[in-house]
Amino acid sequence: MIKREMYMNRIRPFMGTDLIKVLTGIHRCGKSVMLELIKQELAASGINPAQFISINFEDMNYTHLQTAKALHEEITKRASHIDGKIYLFFDEIQEVKDWEKCINSFRVSLDCDIYITGSNAKLLSGELATYLGGRYVEFVIYPFSFSEFMELYKTIFPDTPTQKCFQKYLLSGGMPYLANIHYTDEPTKQYLHDLFNSVQLKDIVQRNKIRDIDLLERIIAYVMANVGNTFSAASLAKFFKSEQRTVAPETILNYIKYCCDAYLFYQVKREDLQGKQILASNEKYYIADHGIREAVFGGNLKEINLTLENIVYLELLRRGYNVTVGKTGDKEIDFVCHKRDEKLYVQVAYLLASEETVQREFGVYDTIRDNFPKYVVSLDEFDMSRNGIKHRNIRDFLLAEEWN
Repeated sequence: MIKREMYMNRIRPFMGTDLIKVLTGIHRCGKSVMLELIKQELAASGINPAQFISINFEDMNYTHLQTAKALHEEITKRASHIDGKIYLFFDEIQEVKDWEKCINSFRVSLDCDIYITGSNAKLLSGELATYLGGRYVEFVIYPFSFSEFMELYKTIFPDTPTQKCFQKYLLSGGMPYLANIHYTDEPTKQYLHDLFNSVQLKDIVQRNKIRDIDLLERIIAYVMANVGNTFSAASLAKFFKSEQRTVAPETILNYIKYCCDAYLFYQVKREDLQGKQILASNEKYYIADHGIREAVFGGNLKEINLTLENIVYLELLRRGYNVTVGKTGDKEIDFVCHKRDEKLYVQVAYLLASEETVQREFGVYDTIRDNFPKYVVSLDEFDMSRNGIKHRNIRDFLLAEEWN
């Protein structure tokens, strides 16, 4: 178990407070392990583990607690036997009907510290916001960054050079469980394929009561194939029409939204950097874990530029940036990143193999007059920085403590 200090740093200030700590993210990205890390830290600070109550709602033993009333009765009963503050840990809380009512009730009636996890972004919309308005903090947990992947990979294969680790990461992605099967090729593919099927069936089809599963599968396949490419629902509807299927753009958008709610895809909006506005059409989508794309769709090495872009995008999210695609005239900057008063621009390329490629990748910044950091990242080993624009090898960029 690696420490995932980046997340612990964010969660730590809220431990012991009455705010509900909500950990969200795609299935199997390590949310349960985060709960274990939190418990370890609380125990190390002197809290008696007898004060912890933990329930994982994916465990069949707790099926009888999947309503707010049953859960409320059970916890109230258990709490009456505990001295001092109670620490509640609920894994995959979305399995409990009306769970927000009972969580809010615990918050009001017990002296407690609450941690919950869930695999759906809608967890915190609508109902919950009403019950818990302003009384929770959310932490999105992502699959392993390259740095985390390498830390774990090197516990199994200690002498692997960084470059080799990165080649493995390109194909396997960052799902934590892969360490248990020693990153062996076929079992890795099978595990990721099965994980994808369970996300599709459980978190997308069942949760949203989708009837046209064939259409959903086609849309997912299209988005996966076009990771990092701009497209619109209208262009996708046209594509289906050419395959003799009539689908309304609204349906397509709904299906893609369900995928985003299950943290399978992330939508990135486009921003006109000159007009300072968000553009309404042609978003880009990236997948939560590029290893899943390789297992289900293949082509991570063939379309390595898109895979690298996907990896950089997720790293930007991990580090807390809000990310858009920047449009400036007829040029496009891969990522415009904001965090409080920080801002940086990142352009991702595979290799700067010709002068023409160099001109193109660095040239996107020609019309940007501000002094925020501008990066071009690629797999090149030589530093080609120029005109105040920093060039970084992608491995170094991903492993850097900070970008400035």
